[in-house]
Amino acid sequence: MSTDLAQKSIESGLRNPQLMAAALALAEDRLSDAEPLLRAHLKQKPTDVAAIRLMAELAARIGRLKDSEGLLRRALELAPSFGAARANLATVLYKQNRFADAVVELDAVLEAGGDNPAQESLKAAALGRIGGYDEAVGLYKQLTERFPDHAKLWMSYGHMLKTIGDQDGSVAAYRHALAVEPTLGEVYWSLANLKTVGFSDHDVAAMESALTTDGLAHEDRFHLHFALGKAFEDRHSQEAAFEQYAKGNALRSAELEHDPAEVSEHVDKVIARFTPEFLAAHSGQGHEAPDPIFILGMPRAGSTLIEQILASHSMVEGTMELPDIPAIAIREGREFGGGPAAWVEAVAAMAPERLAELGAEFIERTRIQRKTGKPFFIDKLPNNWAYTGLIHLILPNAKIIDARRHPLDCCFSNFRQHFARGQAFSYELAHMGQYYADYVRAMAHFDDVLPGRIHRVIHEAMLDDPETEIRALLYHLGLPFEDNCLNFHENKRAVRTASSEQVRRPINRDGVGQWQPYETHLKPLKVALGDLWITYPT
Repeated sequence: MSTDLAQKSIESGLRNPQLMAAALALAEDRLSDAEPLLRAHLKQKPTDVAAIRLMAELAARIGRLKDSEGLLRRALELAPSFGAARANLATVLYKQNRFADAVVELDAVLEAGGDNPAQESLKAAALGRIGGYDEAVGLYKQLTERFPDHAKLWMSYGHMLKTIGDQDGSVAAYRHALAVEPTLGEVYWSLANLKTVGFSDHDVAAMESALTTDGLAHEDRFHLHFALGKAFEDRHSQEAAFEQYAKGNALRSAELEHDPAEVSEHVDKVIARFTPEFLAAHSGQGHEAPDPIFILGMPRAGSTLIEQILASHSMVEGTMELPDIPAIAIREGREFGGGPAAWVEAVAAMAPERLAELGAEFIERTRIQRKTGKPFFIDKLPNNWAYTGLIHLILPNAKIIDARRHPLDCCFSNFRQHFARGQAFSYELAHMGQYYADYVRAMAHFDDVLPGRIHRVIHEAMLDDPETEIRALLYHLGLPFEDNCLNFHENKRAVRTASSEQVRRPINRDGVGQWQPYETHLKPLKVALGDLWITYPT
């Protein structure tokens, strides 16, 4: 096909009432109106790349990202110079957590199209997800100099500076964003999320004023509630703090519609399938790589501290919370013809060769995250606890660490935390207690059927006697003890999680017992936990 097909298609589309009507419907978010118009048009003109791109946009809007990707690749096959389609493809790849692939497409867009700030910003974000921090910071610096009144750009710059440990620069970027857009709630929450910044009375007044703004966006509102919760907590005004946390959580819970029964059913399926007999039958299968160290468990349970300790060892590379295990599990489940938990039966039906292929795929997918020649690397996505069985089958030589913290401290810490993505269970106390209970139930099962396979780190024990706990941890991993692991807070590596500033300080007990001033509000959490908060850590 001619490389000018894209331009011809666009020009033709401007004269086609059906295609113009479809584009207008998409612009107005009338997706059900747009789809039949596009299908009818493409039936008559199947190589109309402008229409193919619009259909890809429709697919992306309704969450069919793979379909959108396929359509965009078809458009680019027909018209390789179709820059808008390539830019859309980069966005779709980014949304699928395929950040390295997104960077490749963005480089092509920028090389062909010259100055394109939106694509440069997306590239900076993608680079941040694959460890290209220096280039990402450089891009954000250039963009903020060019667009000093773009508040969200300054916010993204602040996020990246926080990741690399430049707290002063991060705070300055956030403050600049607020000077431009005083009602941007995510910036206030970002300051609160540093855990080391105290809000002034002026800040509190500004946040309370922002909440009264007509037409305030839903996203700004819940971020402001979470940030005000932190501000009142710092003032030891627990009642006011809980009220703000409760408001923010209620908004997020209604938006995300978490169903705790789905998690319980998932764990039921895992327990029923991963029997001693099943595991014995699959012994010796999977990919032999010993490289990965999985740190899993509940969010806010000390996993970033463990990662920072291990990443201070000369043989271990810290990366970040990697999305690859859930992505593999969900894909295999869907291809098997089921929902989120269908991976359980999918792997049960796999030949040994396929299990080895999946293990090799994980190693290859995560290679972009590895910037050194160290033999071991960490994946610290907490939610991987739900895929412990999959990890064991496809990577039998990988190490698994369960980071566990007192259930009331852990769960209340989650309740006080707004997460940028995921963790839908964390916005209702009862949901959180059930999630913690299901997680403990799953880990207890694997302790029974795979004794010694999982090394558990009790957070409070690590705080009380770090050297003993670190030595035991390294022994489990087969690594020699190194003093640097005790001096983890001196490690200047980039850290992306909410605990980024906390792990740059020596071990302390600041987070122990933080639930106690709020105990009168925690009955739903205690009921859902049962006796776990009493019997912990046994």
